[in-house]
Amino acid sequence: MDDISVMICDDSALMRNLIGRIVEETTGFTVCGKAENGQDLLDKLKTTKPDVILLDIEMPVMTGLQFMKKRRELNIDVPVVILSSVATEGAAVTIECLELGAADFITKPGASVTLKIGEVTNEIIEYVASYGGAYAVKHGKKIPDPEFFSHQAKLKEAERFVIKKKGEETAKSVSITKADVVPESWFQPKVKEPVVIKPEREGGKIEIIAIGISTGGPNALRDVFKAIDPNLKQPVLVVQHMPAGFTAEFANSLNNICPLTVTEAKDGEPILSGHVYIAPGSYHMFVEHKPLGNFIKLSQDAPRNGHRPSCDVLFESIANIYKNHALGVIMTGMGRDGAAQITEMRKKGAWTLGQNKESSIVYGMPKVAFELGGVQKQVALKDMAGEISTLAKEHLNM
Repeated sequence: MDDISVMICDDSALMRNLIGRIVEETTGFTVCGKAENGQDLLDKLKTTKPDVILLDIEMPVMTGLQFMKKRRELNIDVPVVILSSVATEGAAVTIECLELGAADFITKPGASVTLKIGEVTNEIIEYVASYGGAYAVKHGKKIPDPEFFSHQAKLKEAERFVIKKKGEETAKSVSITKADVVPESWFQPKVKEPVVIKPEREGGKIEIIAIGISTGGPNALRDVFKAIDPNLKQPVLVVQHMPAGFTAEFANSLNNICPLTVTEAKDGEPILSGHVYIAPGSYHMFVEHKPLGNFIKLSQDAPRNGHRPSCDVLFESIANIYKNHALGVIMTGMGRDGAAQITEMRKKGAWTLGQNKESSIVYGMPKVAFELGGVQKQVALKDMAGEISTLAKEHLNM
């Protein structure tokens, strides 16, 4: 088994050490270098070959944003995950970094960042495994499936809890090593034969399109929406797992490259044709039927599948209201959010697509949906915009 090598760039020595500890304590990861600003990072990249870079934004000498501009100029292809402030101004710079080619971002915790970095341990593990793992495999390394690292993240989360054993309270052991698993089971997880579903009705006119996506989503959605048919008539509702404070800027970013209008969804607004709605961070988005038509509804009900917004919440409402007059799309992401309810959409006759394994940063959500029988057709990312556009046009007037 090869390790995923990580470069950490942050102007705080304490932060570099804390993040480095999270990386080094995760089996299958290794820190290959640390840099204190963007220029230092550029210098170290001349001799060090990481699989992923964790990059702070606000740094002296050369900021994270300035590094991203230089990265594009120099054609550096190592994936970059931004470590971002949750402030509004931080959101704008973070989205600009995504536009410049950053793979994704992690929001640093609030006030005492250095004391609370442990709160984003799971995200650090997930993103290093996903983006660094994809890059490592592309360059010939043999690494476990992302679920191996997801399992470790869950175990580390369990460290915060105390369990009772034989009448005594003892800390739960959560260590995991390469010897704890059968290696091949983590290298080539098998895709089960899909359940055969016979829909209740034939697929009908497509009146709405719903997309659920997670890890790998920011760049994947940019690829889809910059190539979408400018004459698309149906509304498009999108759930991208993203924290509060960033989805408005993300929608604006997509709006700049998409021929359709893209906005962050607002509670109670009517659903308009040819309009793309992005679920706000920390809010579930679903469709509500009223006598005058269908409207967007937002809520802060409990997370589902560990997420708010949840893809399942959106797909469930589409299945109930539109039945066989909808198109559901499930794309790259870790876990299983959206899989159960896109399957319900399919059972009711909706058209459905899933991103294929080869083009997914993490073949988790679309894999589970495929195995449940909820995916009619698996599609490569490069073909997704065309497939959505073609289906929408063919089934516009049935």
